[in-house]
Amino acid sequence: MTDTLKLGLEWFLNPDHLPFLIGQEKGWFGARDLEVELVEPTEHLDAFEAIQSGELDLAITEPIHLVEDVAKGHDVVGFARILHTNGGVMTLVSSGIERPRDMAGKRIQYPGAPGPGGIAIVSTMIEADGGDPGALVPVNNGFHHTDALIEDKADVATLAFYNFEVVEAEHRGHPARLFALKDWGIPDYCQLILITTPARLKEKESAIRRLLKVVVRGMDFIHQHPDEAREIYFRRTKTEPDDALMSAIFRATVPCFTFDLTMSEAYWTHLSSWAASRGLISAPVAATACWRNDLAVDP
Repeated sequence: MTDTLKLGLEWFLNPDHLPFLIGQEKGWFGARDLEVELVEPTEHLDAFEAIQSGELDLAITEPIHLVEDVAKGHDVVGFARILHTNGGVMTLVSSGIERPRDMAGKRIQYPGAPGPGGIAIVSTMIEADGGDPGALVPVNNGFHHTDALIEDKADVATLAFYNFEVVEAEHRGHPARLFALKDWGIPDYCQLILITTPARLKEKESAIRRLLKVVVRGMDFIHQHPDEAREIYFRRTKTEPDDALMSAIFRATVPCFTFDLTMSEAYWTHLSSWAASRGLISAPVAATACWRNDLAVDP
């Protein structure tokens, strides 16, 4: 009997999701009695609500969102990491912002503005660089970080990924500078993880373990056969073969897939403590409430 898994993407279909596309194209999911449906959100998806309602079985998200969900009392857990890129706050070289303390009092682009997320990131960086954040100005241009900077709607943008926004800015003729989270006092949550509810994980554990085996095989394929992997991606997304920007993003994304699906208890403790210290959550949450490694170690 074939098991169906509905997987919610954190954003539109892009190279970050390539292992799943390869698993579909090569028939590897089917060979393990799986049917995997990739669900693109029409807007930023509340993954927990969608899993609870049965709309999804699993979702891709970033670690900070998992910590926030757990802190709200939501019964959700992460179990596998699939991608780790470099990311943080991006600005254009033309802005004259050369180090984090130069961001004091500047306009900050982030999708959750005027919520606390972007302010927390930029304030931490400025303080780590010996500065005073001053009155930071939140700007919400959706997920269009690069547009916000080029169109002078904002001075800096967060959370930017090197393999996407920085590459995009450079391609559009605007050299960019990236202040990475890990370099300026913030736990590095520029990673993509898989989450579900404990109940759904118990119900679907066999299918999820089979899914992870295919994902790891897909990562192997990407590294060993990058040209064929690129052909699969461009064909599935109907991207023109000579699209220079997507080609550059694709090349930058390939090294980001990680064979180590695990994450440490110390990491989750650090992220939770930072989030609480910046008012993103009311109090730290236990690492064990956020994450389990057993499927990642032996899918």
